[in-house]
Amino acid sequence: MESTQQSKCQNHRAFAAERQAGRLPARFLLILAAYLNLMRFDLYLACKNFNSLYNKIRDYPIRKRAPAANSLETICSAVNMACIWYYKQALCLQRSAATVCLLRKYGISAQLVIGAQQMPFRAHAWVEVEGRVVNDKQYVGELYATLDRC
Repeated sequence: MESTQQSKCQNHRAFAAERQAGRLPARFLLILAAYLNLMRFDLYLACKNFNSLYNKIRDYPIRKRAPAANSLETICSAVNMACIWYYKQALCLQRSAATVCLLRKYGISAQLVIGAQQMPFRAHAWVEVEGRVVNDKQYVGELYATLDRC
């Protein structure tokens, strides 16, 4: 019984040390954070408050920590999984806003890019890290004229 208790304490300490070292939390917690971000940005869009959503993304700070080696892929995967379980279809703006916030939270300098196409008129949002699209097809920037980056 005592060894089980010690094992639990060691696991808790190891988890706490990983979090303090800037490593990613357990996958479930990351998916939950992505899901909550989807809900938060869904509320902004439901209230037709694009300006608040835009300001939240633009002003979201990049944490000063070295990201884990695979954190970019892990975070994008968590957001994709949260979109699968989300109660309705997540819009590209909502998905991209959630992705940018999580990436910045874990020390990755990500940009939300908003683009538009004239004929037929379409708008789209995606995320770039160091000029590379991370949550959409790599050629999405060729299909849409960039309107803004934040």
